[in-house]
Amino acid sequence: MSSKHVYLDYAASTPIDERVLEAMLPHMQDTFGNPSSTHRWGQQAEAVVESSRRTIADALGSSPHEIVFTACGSESDNLALRGAAFASRTNRDANRILTTPVEHPAILRTAEQLAELHGFHLELLPVDECGRVEPEALSSTIGQDVAIVSIIYANNEIGTINPITELGAICRQHEIPFHTDAVQAASQLPIDVQELNVDLMSLGAHKFYGPKGIGVLFVRAGTQVVPTLTGGSHEHGLRAGTPNTPLIVGCAEALRITMEERDSHNLAYVELRDRLISIVSEEITHARLTGHPTDRLPNHASFVFRDIDGNQLLAALDLSGYACSSGSACKTGDPEPSKVLLALGFDRPWGLGSLRITVGRHTKSDDIEVLLKVLPDVISRLRTAQDKEA
Repeated sequence: MSSKHVYLDYAASTPIDERVLEAMLPHMQDTFGNPSSTHRWGQQAEAVVESSRRTIADALGSSPHEIVFTACGSESDNLALRGAAFASRTNRDANRILTTPVEHPAILRTAEQLAELHGFHLELLPVDECGRVEPEALSSTIGQDVAIVSIIYANNEIGTINPITELGAICRQHEIPFHTDAVQAASQLPIDVQELNVDLMSLGAHKFYGPKGIGVLFVRAGTQVVPTLTGGSHEHGLRAGTPNTPLIVGCAEALRITMEERDSHNLAYVELRDRLISIVSEEITHARLTGHPTDRLPNHASFVFRDIDGNQLLAALDLSGYACSSGSACKTGDPEPSKVLLALGFDRPWGLGSLRITVGRHTKSDDIEVLLKVLPDVISRLRTAQDKEA
């Protein structure tokens, strides 16, 4: 067992930046007023919230009134998909939802529930072997009966980046609301909503070194959304609930820092990522890269290994001192490949053995070099053990 523990699961969550924490701390005690109150304590809190809203709007190239604060990226996805779907059905009698089989569960399960319980017609756009949606696939099926199109910007499991600008242009041509889940993308990719041609875009602060419990939904002016959390008139009437002032401050500061430092961090990420991909592909038998070989998140390397249980692999790596992730999910003791890998065409012997390695600001090259020595041995031991059981 390694005496050193190395975190390589930055796609799951990132540690809060010390500068972000420093910005938040004063507002956890001093700015305690309700931003909706009219007295000075409330006005102080409101000023802080609105200043943070402007910071986020500047990062996205939007107007402050187009920024809605939520509790997380998943809530932002839910509000976007449910809210726009119900609004489109009410206003245009549109009943089709177009999304992909490689979305985050916050989108897929929401879309499935909208179909099962509310009568929407769900259609999954085809993806290629890298998990990308080609613009032609969207063009061939979009129509005025489509309530909303939702396509993930960068896939959390396999790292593939979708051509969001082109896909958004198609939706704009047909005047169909277009949403993208940018929760993984925001830490590393351009997020200017004008250039991306999006009407709705989801973010989650803990993916870019901000606090957990705070998300953002960009809602382009004029886009009709029915609120899914009702109550007071907070967040322009789209999301009831007293704003969490310190978390909002942390989200804004984390995004500001991310925008300033993104390019320099990405250079370091790509070097580590490409080293991982190169050595794993060369030195481990029956290993495949998942996702696009180049159009992928700078910090993201993902693989499948034939005849390996991904959960056992994670446990073995954890014992060796490395925290990584897998796409396979264990259901009542019976592991199953992820829906993403199945959509990419991997069968069970390949799909069960998934591994996601994501680097971050604190990752050192030595961490990767040691992992590259450990991983082949771990894979070999697991295969040997499985052969003996067989």
